[in-house]
Amino acid sequence: MKSMVFITGASGGLGKAFAVECASRGWDLFLTDISETALSKLSTGLTNTYNIDVDHFCCDLTDFDSRTGLFEHLHEKGYAFSFLINVAGLDYEGPFAERTRNQIRTILRLNIEANLEMTHELIKLRDPARTFRIINVASLAAFYPMPVKAMYSSSKRFLLNFSRALGEELRSQDITVTALCPAGMPTTPACIEAIEAQGFAGRITTCNVGYVAAGTIDRALRGKSVYIPGTLNRMLKAVSTIVPEALVARAVGSRWSAAQCKRAAGA
Repeated sequence: MKSMVFITGASGGLGKAFAVECASRGWDLFLTDISETALSKLSTGLTNTYNIDVDHFCCDLTDFDSRTGLFEHLHEKGYAFSFLINVAGLDYEGPFAERTRNQIRTILRLNIEANLEMTHELIKLRDPARTFRIINVASLAAFYPMPVKAMYSSSKRFLLNFSRALGEELRSQDITVTALCPAGMPTTPACIEAIEAQGFAGRITTCNVGYVAAGTIDRALRGKSVYIPGTLNRMLKAVSTIVPEALVARAVGSRWSAAQCKRAAGA
């Protein structure tokens, strides 16, 4: 059986961009997301357009039993994989004290728990004849303490550190791990609204999802451990390393608080 590329969060903006980019390279795909309708439509479209094999399985990655069902399906099918692209994730923007217990559990289960379980399981199903590439979607937020986005930025920091550590751990086994750390991307109406609320700063750091997907895959194939799309974003990251974290947190908090006030005023 040919090697496949596994993509989580496949029907979202970035996940779909990764699916299209991989399909355009002639790679067979396995897609998962929470919507059967969206997955079925995407799978059919990719198969017809690029003449590749695409399978999918609807899964709520925040649910242990649902993930178990997905893993059992993969083993029953006997699939082998050369790529795992962990895209699925979410954000709850706003003061931490206003978050619900369910929101706290959900972001932990999706951004961290599901990513780790997926990575752990897919390593067992790698194609032994090929280098196995893992891409974890972190964020530029992983490099900063971010008030108003404290849960999100911290979960992405976890993924960044996990990816770096795992890549070194598995290097001798012909496995590479790449952490994607993008700034804002116009993937959903809510994301677009958040970008616009940040004004000029939000717009100039935003990258197109197709550009991000293509660039990430190219870097993963070269074994790069971290990829920050956009020259300006890489410059911002470099500058931030010489600024005390306390000042960074204060500046980021002021920026996001102002953006929230602007969004609320326009609601």
